[in-house]
Order: sequence, then C-alpha cells, then structure tokens
Amino acid sequence: MLDILKSILFGIIEGITEWLPISSTGHMIILESLLDVKDSYGQAFWDFFLVAIQLGAIIAVIICFFNKLWPFGKSKDVEVKKNTWLIWLKVIIACLPAAIIGLLFDDWLNEHLYNSITVSITLIIYGVFFIVIEIFNKKRSFKINDIKDMSISTALIIGFIQLLSLIPGTSRSGVTILGAMLIGCNRTVSAEFSFFLSIPVMLGASLLKGVKFFMDNSITTDQIVFLLVGMVVAFVVSMLVIKFLMRYIKKHDFKVFGVYRIVLGIILIILFATSVISV
Repeated sequence: MLDILKSILFGIIEGITEWLPISSTGHMIILESLLDVKDSYGQAFWDFFLVAIQLGAIIAVIICFFNKLWPFGKSKDVEVKKNTWLIWLKVIIACLPAAIIGLLFDDWLNEHLYNSITVSITLIIYGVFFIVIEIFNKKRSFKINDIKDMSISTALIIGFIQLLSLIPGTSRSGVTILGAMLIGCNRTVSAEFSFFLSIPVMLGASLLKGVKFFMDNSITTDQIVFLLVGMVVAFVVSMLVIKFLMRYIKKHDFKVFGVYRIVLGIILIILFATSVISV
C-alpha cells in the first residue's frame, strides 16, 4: 500500500510538472530523494519508470488535441486535412534534432548532467529567462497566432532550441515555449506546439529506455503495478493540467512560472548543500 501511495504521488507530480514549464526532472529528483524508490526497486527500474509514466501524460495530450491531430476525421474539408498533415510534418521536422542528439548522447547526458547541481542551475537560469522574456513581450506583437501559419523553417528552429531540454532541469515544455515566443509565436501557439512535440519525443524516450531496461532486466509484478498506477494517475492529472494551462495563458503570462523555478532552484541548492539530498 505504501508503494502504491508513492506511485500515486509520482503520477501527480509528473502530470503537473510535465506540462507546466517548471521541470519535471527537478521535482522528481527531490521526490525520489525523499521517498527512496531507487533503494526499493533499483536504479535500472527507476530510470525506466521516469520515462514510462510519461506515456500516461502523452495519452492525455492526444485526447485533449485529438481533433487537431487526427488527420482521418469525418471532416471532408480538404484544407482542414491538409493543415492537420502539415502540423505533423512540422512536428516531425522539429523533433529530428533532439532525436538524433538524444540517441547519440543519452547515456553521457545521464551520467554527467543528471544531478542536483545541474538541475538547480538550469531551473534558476530559465526562471530568469521567463521573467525577462515576458517583460520584453509586453512591448511586442506576435506574428504567428495559429500553428497553420507557422513555417517549416520556424518549426525546425524550435526543434534546435528543444535540444537545450536534453540538459536536466531545463524543462522540455519550458524551453520550447520560450524559443517559440522569441521567434514570434504567441503563447497559445507556443504551448500547443510544445505539447505536440512531446508526443514523438516522449514516446521515443520511453521506447529507448524500455528496450535498454528489458535487454538487461526482468520486471516483477510489484514493479508492473507501481508503473501502471503512476501512468494512470499521470494521465488523469495531465488532462486537468493541460486544460488549465490553455485557459490560463489566454489571460496571463509565464512570469509566475519563472519565479517558481527560481525558488525551486534555490531550494534544491539548499537541500544538497545541507546533504538532505545527494548531488
């Protein structure tokens, strides 16, 4: 029962932090340090669990934006179908840089950058960026107010910006939203495109980690239950958070998330400086 409660808590944190630009990695590091899941299930399963519960979050995105993403709907409007296929083309192109670099350097990045120091620094840096960029945005108008108006080259630029999210603590959604706004996308388009990018990126990461895990390990019944509970909870919470964020950004900016990131980064520094969590 205690493990089930832990999995529920991880699912809640995943569902919230995966879509808000506040870094799911930073929160997972703190939570794992407090709950000691790795001691119970082992490092290999923990690495797999972190990306596998994202599947629940991904399903939430697909359901929330199904009408925009499904090209085989009932609509006979040729223009609508064309725009849907173009969205997927832009998403695939934008995913290529992270997919290539991620495959080549996944193990190195995990070994050298997945630690509290890196996460706390990137939390603070991008928190400052969010505040500064939103102050700058008050004096400008956005050129791209619908994803169908986004060019292929713009999508590719966002894809290269997404490479920064390979550094833990950056926040994949956070850096893609920042990058998209910097090159002229409004907040809604930036958030939506970030969500769409997450589908192939996170599915690919889950597949990669899954293959690595099952090549060298077997999975127990307890681990399956722990994993499934986390995925289901992440799905439910993600549905709520995605809908909340899309409503929120219609009237508000991202500065509050920048402040939160800075505070969390400072808390992380204090925690590892006092040896509450390991570096």
